[in-house]
Amino acid sequence: MDIIRTVAWMKQVADDARRKDRILGLVPTMGALHEGHLSLVREAKSQCSPVVVSIFVNPKQFGPSEDFQRYPRAFDFDCATLESLGVDVVFAPPVEEVYPDGFRTTVVVEGLSDRLEGRSRPSHFRGVATIVLKLFDIVEPRFAYFGRKDAQQLRIIRQMATDLNLSTEIITCPIVREPDGLAMSSRNSYLKDGERPAATALYRSLVAIRTEISRGERDAGRLITALRRVVDREPGVVLDYAEIVDADTFEPLRSLRKTCYVLVAARIGATRLIDNALVEQEGEAFHVTL
Repeated sequence: MDIIRTVAWMKQVADDARRKDRILGLVPTMGALHEGHLSLVREAKSQCSPVVVSIFVNPKQFGPSEDFQRYPRAFDFDCATLESLGVDVVFAPPVEEVYPDGFRTTVVVEGLSDRLEGRSRPSHFRGVATIVLKLFDIVEPRFAYFGRKDAQQLRIIRQMATDLNLSTEIITCPIVREPDGLAMSSRNSYLKDGERPAATALYRSLVAIRTEISRGERDAGRLITALRRVVDREPGVVLDYAEIVDADTFEPLRSLRKTCYVLVAARIGATRLIDNALVEQEGEAFHVTL
């Protein structure tokens, strides 16, 4: 497995793969890998060769008071894990290689970036879109793999790819959960022992909505009330937002229709976590995927 630190070297390796008509796959990460990331790698391995995994803690998607400096980093462990899975390349450039002196360009996907996560973290999606576009330009993968846990981010990346006529196909992979339902996240490592059980309130609140939908409830307001009842029972959990939104526009809905997301974000102590459920209409019924 090659560990590549420069843009020029990464471009050369990717160009060589394309000249040989190989199908290049990319899994963008910020490291501190967990089973959610590894599920993306396995999916990429089943469809692509070579597979490139980027490890880059992107400073431009962190706000001034956020956790860039303390974001978990486990580079040696990550590389050993990726090598055991048969990954071909780890692209791990230093910050100055990605954002050299004088760097001024950012990417904004208007209309999708200023609500929900964008409202809570105003510069976040600008940083995400910028680094993903850079990775797509450097690696030029045929396929890129993202998890559904970051649903709004995924929608923004898809819109950017469409608007800019990018040739990379975006592959969505399911949320991977702990046995108790907590969505896997690198930030779960921040949770203290006493906070870990409370953090499952996000998952349990989505289960409550799934139950209400199975009973025939379609009103978004009443469904969110059911979600809030679960979260409010946990005194250590502070809700940031909970909304049901159209899966395309991310505009809030008054009632379920076609395909939508239930999105929830909350703080458990000092740790902020997000989760979601995908709701899809099947005839007269709605199917909920957690």
